[in-house]
Amino acid sequence: MVNFVCICFQLVYLLLVLAFFSHITWAVKGNSLCKQTNMGEIRPHSVTITEFGAVGDGVTLNTKAFQNAIFYLNSFADKGGAKLFVPAGRWLTGSFDLISHLTLWLDKDAVILGSMNSDDWPVVDPLPSYGRGRELPGGRHRSLIYGRNLTDVIITGDNGTIDGQGSVWWNWFRSKTLNYTRPHLVELMNSTGVVISNLTFLNSPFWTIHPVYCSHVIVQDVTILAPLDSPNTDGIDPDSSDDVCIEDCYISTGDDLISIKSGWDEYGISFARPSRNIIIRRLTGHNRNGSGIAIGSEMSGGVSEVYAENIYFFNSSTGILLKTARGRGGYVRNIYISNVTLVGVDTAIFFNSNFSQHPDEFYDPNSLPVIERITFKDIIGDNIKVAGLLKGIEGDSFRHICLLNITLDVTTKSPWNCSNIQGYSTLVSPETCEPLKESIYPKHYSDCYLLPNHLWSSGNQNKGSWLFSS
Repeated sequence: MVNFVCICFQLVYLLLVLAFFSHITWAVKGNSLCKQTNMGEIRPHSVTITEFGAVGDGVTLNTKAFQNAIFYLNSFADKGGAKLFVPAGRWLTGSFDLISHLTLWLDKDAVILGSMNSDDWPVVDPLPSYGRGRELPGGRHRSLIYGRNLTDVIITGDNGTIDGQGSVWWNWFRSKTLNYTRPHLVELMNSTGVVISNLTFLNSPFWTIHPVYCSHVIVQDVTILAPLDSPNTDGIDPDSSDDVCIEDCYISTGDDLISIKSGWDEYGISFARPSRNIIIRRLTGHNRNGSGIAIGSEMSGGVSEVYAENIYFFNSSTGILLKTARGRGGYVRNIYISNVTLVGVDTAIFFNSNFSQHPDEFYDPNSLPVIERITFKDIIGDNIKVAGLLKGIEGDSFRHICLLNITLDVTTKSPWNCSNIQGYSTLVSPETCEPLKESIYPKHYSDCYLLPNHLWSSGNQNKGSWLFSS
């Protein structure tokens, strides 16, 4: 009778734990940041790239045509905006700028091709939050599609393609013959009201989609592909940006599928623009050398309020990765990741506290990052080599790391390896490491990060109105 009562109590206990957390996923699904939008909204003015002399033969350089078309459309920016239509064809171009209140629309058989001549990608100043080019001191090549200080920009279409033809850049990187940091495929700076959707992005020279110092960004229904051995071809990298929604994407690249950043060492600390309020959901993909979702390693301006759910990663190096180091400063806090499926992943959860590349010798090695309140919930994994490699920094423990309802089929004898970590766990198999063994429920649930009420309260349902308020 005693054993029966104990079993019943344990079952009730487990049900209470799961019920306590169950409302969170539903809350994320209703978040207005990811409000569905009408990508086919009619701009009052529209032109086709061929009207400006462009030739879609894959050989003719069309940079001037794109520049001239957008210069012409700029006169309609205060008249409801304009649309640049790219029809079927292969449209070779160098870097070009976007404008506010513009829709760049690609037909389903349209391919914008990045020039393989580095002279067609101008060199611009380094980002102030990095202090130098990410790969080399000095400037950096401008992205293929670029914009700064913009409002209401839509890059979309009927699943057209933007191909960076990055192989020449990868070869220059490998042979150490680059003069400047490689360009991204799409970069928007200091912009708000950005939508990127319904397109395929191929073979970026460097990171693929890079919103930096931006607010109110939606990336929906995109496919991002690059060879698994292509160097640093991240998929989507929100960088010192806030109110970002990434959903319904498939990404297969040579590095991190998504990497959230906020500046590099003393430059990021000084610039002090965090990445916050970022939602990632219904993401599928794989890689060989990176992770599915990464935070850092450039996180010196801070990262907080990140919510990821309904994630599927397969045949990958790492599932979830936090990268930092002494000298980074900044913080990573209030992270919530749930409903994750991993298949054939080497390391499910990895905290790498020794990602120690620095921009120069002027960083402060005593500037330590604050890592706290990170919750992992409802994760299953098959054919996983290591469940968790969780390494904090000596004298700077990562705090309030919470694991709930995690079941991993691990193929190695030492599934968890932890140091300088503090936190809690409930319903974790295989059994977690000693610093995380104390149960979440009932004493410590308030130490584990949950979604704050203000994100889904009825008073904030108008939060998506910025999209077409112009």
